[in-house]
Amino acid sequence: MKLSVKAAQPEKQKKSCLVVGVYEGGELTPTAREIDKAAHGYIKKLLSQGVFQGKSGQILPLFHLAGSGFEHVLLVGCGKAKTLTPTGFRKMIPSVIKALNGSQAKQAVCYLAELEIRDKSLPWKVKQIAEAAWDGLYRFDLFKSDKEAAPSLKDMVIHIPEARQIKACEEALKQGQAIADGVILTKNLANLPSNICTPTFLAQQAKELGKRYSSISVKVLEESDMRKLGMGALLAVSQGSAEDAKLICLEYKGGAKKQPPVALVGKGITFDTGGNSLKSPDNMVGMKYDMCGAATVLGTIKAAAELKLPINIVGIIAAVENMPGGTAYKPEDILTSMSGQTIEVISTDAEGRLVLSDALTYCERYNPDVVIDIATLTGAVVIALGFHATGLLSNHDPLAKDLLRAGEESNDRAWQLPLWDEYQEQIKSPFADIANTGGRAAGTITAGCFLSRFAKKFHWAHLDVAGTAAMMAGTSERMATGRPVPMLMQYLINKVG
Repeated sequence: MKLSVKAAQPEKQKKSCLVVGVYEGGELTPTAREIDKAAHGYIKKLLSQGVFQGKSGQILPLFHLAGSGFEHVLLVGCGKAKTLTPTGFRKMIPSVIKALNGSQAKQAVCYLAELEIRDKSLPWKVKQIAEAAWDGLYRFDLFKSDKEAAPSLKDMVIHIPEARQIKACEEALKQGQAIADGVILTKNLANLPSNICTPTFLAQQAKELGKRYSSISVKVLEESDMRKLGMGALLAVSQGSAEDAKLICLEYKGGAKKQPPVALVGKGITFDTGGNSLKSPDNMVGMKYDMCGAATVLGTIKAAAELKLPINIVGIIAAVENMPGGTAYKPEDILTSMSGQTIEVISTDAEGRLVLSDALTYCERYNPDVVIDIATLTGAVVIALGFHATGLLSNHDPLAKDLLRAGEESNDRAWQLPLWDEYQEQIKSPFADIANTGGRAAGTITAGCFLSRFAKKFHWAHLDVAGTAAMMAGTSERMATGRPVPMLMQYLINKVG
């Protein structure tokens, strides 16, 4: 689908499908009023008859409006005037795209950027429409015999009601499409089954990015390399698997040569059985998504390269499979991490923090400006925050605030949890420097406390995306979301803006 922005007067677009907003209670948006006038009050008549109420989420296609010349109009309910939220706006766009494809529309003009959303600019609305439109088009039927029909919609214009903002909206569209591309890559990788998406496969995908973008270079460390570096925590997680672990290192060079990079560290557990602390069968479904942090790093770097952001980024992906067996690590084993700190294993199902500990230490050689790790780390974050907000912990308040602001701007929000010294008491071990779990209480926070032990040499933030990186509803409804690529991209855009 091709997306573009321009001032598109409705009377000149009669052959396209016009997507217009209607408020609850009978109030019409500016374009809806124009169409209603041309159609001799037809839309208002529908509202007065109760055929369409304008409630949020309602969609009604109209064909061949008598006397008006408009062949196809799609009414979109927006709820009560001046109450539309950023989340509500974002949600309506995929529904619109699906409705357009359902009615076999080939061309559309979207007038939803004229909707009022408090404190949100016109370019913000364009960017959200661009990102969300691709959400509406996304499908993953690679392994299905019966493929879904190709979308009918080939071209959509986003109407810009203020001509002076065309340039800003064109830039917003460009950003939105690049972010959407990064989100799609992240979703596609995450949705693959673990018999295909192995650590080796992730390394190959990183190399493909390096081939496609001259600004990206890729290096892959093998287990022998990691052994020489003393990555005892990461290698312990891998030792029960037939799949070799990989430490995938990407460098995107868009800034000055000596500019310290932003480091993104991704947890890449391509499948998590829990190891010898074996998960139950029900809890193992969805564990292919335990590499969403790794997929996010790849998707974010792709989007940054597409936009040619003037910044340096390092991506470090710890790609490992966590399996049980005679060679697998065990509870009460003591590991020596790359940092030299010793770790007592309480649960082999708390493996993500182990692989991240060595990846964080490896980051030190890049002298990063900041380090952000992304991980589906704890079930506890789902209990604390549900499926709406990403958990955020940080040792540097300005970095945390920048990420929170980027989350609000991108509508990919996070919520900060405390990283107080008192919580460190829970991960003490009588036999090693640190234990890899601190019990059920404050599980997300103690996981963050564990990681903070390996992040003392830089400004660091941890994003726990266990509740936001994938939608999980039993076995029948599972799909990656691509979060937090939009938040991280907004953070990077703000940093160079």
